[in-house]
Amino acid sequence: MNDWRIYRGVGQPHDGVRQLPPPPPWRDFAAAPDRPESEPDDPSSARRLGVRRRLVENYAPRPAEVDAVNAALYLRRPLLVTGNPGTGKSTLAYAVAHELGLGRVLRWPVVSRTTLQDGLYRYDAIGRLQDVQLERAQGATAAPAAAPSGIGSYVRLGPLGTALLPAEVPRVLLIDELDKSDLDLPNDLLNTLEEGEFAIPELERVADREPVVEVLTHDGRRVPVHGGRVACTAFPLIILTSNGERDFPAPLLRRCIQLELEPPGEEQLTAMVEAHLGGESVEQGRDLIDRFLDREPGEVVAADQLLNALFLTQHTPHAERLTRERIADLLMHPLDRPR
Repeated sequence: MNDWRIYRGVGQPHDGVRQLPPPPPWRDFAAAPDRPESEPDDPSSARRLGVRRRLVENYAPRPAEVDAVNAALYLRRPLLVTGNPGTGKSTLAYAVAHELGLGRVLRWPVVSRTTLQDGLYRYDAIGRLQDVQLERAQGATAAPAAAPSGIGSYVRLGPLGTALLPAEVPRVLLIDELDKSDLDLPNDLLNTLEEGEFAIPELERVADREPVVEVLTHDGRRVPVHGGRVACTAFPLIILTSNGERDFPAPLLRRCIQLELEPPGEEQLTAMVEAHLGGESVEQGRDLIDRFLDREPGEVVAADQLLNALFLTQHTPHAERLTRERIADLLMHPLDRPR
């Protein structure tokens, strides 16, 4: 008998997991990006923007979003985007990078332990010491020892440090969920966001002997750093996101263009569903889309909850209608209401 369930709760081992159908497009980590190999784009853009991105390109976002992005670009200021979970705050960074051809989005996810140092660079002092000791131990062998690794091999720029490298066009940096940080990080960011540069003391100390040092970037390139300092020539488009769980200090707000992102309306929602699942999903899932749009004022339901419900209910052909309704109830439960 056909059954959509993989896990059945019967307690008997079986190999049903091998019968799993392909994952939702936004959770397909193994698929090749939907782009030419030569395109300098972010591999995760297809998941963020939808595998049918040509449909996204025909969709115009709300004027307030367009204005805020342009203000940040013109003024070389960070863009602080706030809003409920699932309103597309992070996706905005990928949409801008895709449209303007700015390459991979540099993503810096923030947690309670995140420090400014994490975003700028890391110096592996312990790794360098271990390598020096190993090279000395091998120095007594008959074979000539390899040349000691330079200090640049032990320096890796973080996402913010990489975004501030000199470039002809700005990089896009997503500082995701800044409201999850401790109290110090928003203030610690101020000087770097204002000046667009920072120093690497470990490289400054050897600048008289090694004025140019190659280091590794956050996205895996090797680039030269002159005199131990990194200074941008094109200020990056920095998009900071917040779910509104805390207030930020006035000095940070003064340096940012602020945008409050509203939940997606019918036009935005339809474009989102088409981009990820195709136009046929809009018609097949009209009842769920209407349910999302008709939610109570102030009720928090994220757009990706709707996408999950549409995908699962439309890809379980052997499930009964009652089962599909239970799935929809499970996946579209309001985030601000306990179950």
